[in-house]
Amino acid sequence: MRPARGRGYRDMMNDPVQTLDVVPRLFPAILRGEKTRTIRWREGLIRPGPLRFVSAGASVMAEVTQVTDMPLRAAAAFVGMAAEWPDAVMLGGMREHYPAITLDDVVQVVAFRLTEPEAS
Repeated sequence: MRPARGRGYRDMMNDPVQTLDVVPRLFPAILRGEKTRTIRWREGLIRPGPLRFVSAGASVMAEVTQVTDMPLRAAAAFVGMAAEWPDAVMLGGMREHYPAITLDDVVQVVAFRLTEPEAS
């Protein structure tokens, strides 16, 4: 496995696969197929196609099936989590990863499915 090259890194000359870092606490949910969407802000343009998730030295391949741009304030309803993630909860959770984000910032809601059964 290649070491991670940073958030949203895409090196078309050496490796055409998109790469996204995942915090270790969320990686197991991706591996179990429980987490099938991620919300990203200012990590480079994510497109449908192959994607490598990387976390703490492990990686797993996925296929991005849909990417939707929207204000952060609309993302919880879009993914069916409006009741669980009211604005204050959504903003607090996203600020753990992106301290400067606001509810009006445009994020990418990325839907994906795993294409390999285990992390490498």
